[in-house]
Amino acid sequence: MRIIVVEDDDGVAEALVDTLTDAGWDCRRCARGDDGLRAVRDADLVLLDLGLPDMDGLDFLRTLRRASEVPVLVLTARDGDGAHVLGLRAGADDYLVKPVRAPVLVARVQALARRARVAAPTPGAAPGVLTWGGLRLDVAARTAVRDGTPVDLTATELEVLLCVAERPGEAVSRETVHLRVWGGPDPGRSRSLDFIVASLRHKLGPDLPLTTVRGFGYRLET
Repeated sequence: MRIIVVEDDDGVAEALVDTLTDAGWDCRRCARGDDGLRAVRDADLVLLDLGLPDMDGLDFLRTLRRASEVPVLVLTARDGDGAHVLGLRAGADDYLVKPVRAPVLVARVQALARRARVAAPTPGAAPGVLTWGGLRLDVAARTAVRDGTPVDLTATELEVLLCVAERPGEAVSRETVHLRVWGGPDPGRSRSLDFIVASLRHKLGPDLPLTTVRGFGYRLET
């Protein structure tokens, strides 16, 4: 797997590349956003720092998403829920706040790579379509349509939605979703799932029947 690291800080970039190379992946570093946009054409996954010298990281994401569905893991020093939600809405699949411990980074990259493989359509797979009101989810094609209009969902957003949609009317625990989507239990301190659900509600509309079961998880109402 080839990973493009878009990071302007030399020290941070070196540590990231070393960690990912030691994990067995082929890594290339780009210090500027414009260089990164050219390099991602050959990438299987992108690590993106939102604080770039030549463009805002959110603009990088929006530009990238107009041409590619390559998985993107955002690395940011920005604190607060707002930046994370904006990143997810702009097209990020997941995020981590710096500084990042090496085992956590490797685990998140592995999870993104796994979800990207799952998201690829399987030749000859039987089509399955799930519908709720104006929302139509084509499981085989991995696409979502809202009131006749296609909705761009990241691989992570789609996997979270499918995890809950496969049990309509049933409460699904946060731990169940974390095990399926991130490959491990909820660490308790992570807000990744909350931001993904918020992004789904934003993209699919406030009347999406995805409700929060306080202290437990989520349920897709039937």
